[in-house]
Amino acid sequence: MTAVAGLRGLVALVAMLPFAAMAEPGALTAFSVTTTETGAQEYSVTLQILFIMTALTLLPALLMMMTSFTRIIIVFAILRQAIGLQQTPSNQILLGLALFLSFFIMAPIFERVYEHAFVPYSEESISVQQAVERAQGPFREFMLGQTRESDLELFVRLRGGPPIETVEAVPFSVLVPAFVTSELKTAFQIGFILFIPFLIIDLVVASVLMAMGMMMLSPVIISLPFKVMLFVLVDGWALLIGTLAASFGL
Repeated sequence: MTAVAGLRGLVALVAMLPFAAMAEPGALTAFSVTTTETGAQEYSVTLQILFIMTALTLLPALLMMMTSFTRIIIVFAILRQAIGLQQTPSNQILLGLALFLSFFIMAPIFERVYEHAFVPYSEESISVQQAVERAQGPFREFMLGQTRESDLELFVRLRGGPPIETVEAVPFSVLVPAFVTSELKTAFQIGFILFIPFLIIDLVVASVLMAMGMMMLSPVIISLPFKVMLFVLVDGWALLIGTLAASFGL
């Protein structure tokens, strides 16, 4: 309910922006940055809304680059190619399944961000900067747990500058591309393992057809039903989704 109330408040503030623009000069300070006694900076509500609207445009990229979505959707795409089904399941179904599976895997991280960052910020007990810093913690811990040291070293070397003493001090500009690189490698490793049984079926079918002299018949037409049947008999979707979830430590 707190999240819904915060969202309603945000929508109401956005709806008030046109009326604020028509207000008398000096009646409302649209953009202001004030410095508190402790030295921290506080932004006006309108400026905070501007930052939020800008962040919303980056949500698709953040979803793909900082969560489990990349690994899941690549594995699904490789599986479809291995079976030999070009458009089944459709892209929309695979994207939707990968999206909700990502939400399932990332639920503990989202809950921590909500409790430690969003709730205090909605209660106005912390500033925007503090909320962002608190939100970074769970995502940093998740990405560091899935990132290979070799990928981190690669981007630290490409970045240049002074060496980074501890892993916790790695900036997001280095951690995010290193995490994505590790996710791509892991996804292709899982995809390679998925490809092997279907490739064996293709080889067996092609060998049988060649031995029978049926050169003009495409092996794909014969092997496709067997590959689909094999995937269904072993309960492939449950095994694949369970393996993907387990690969993130669930």
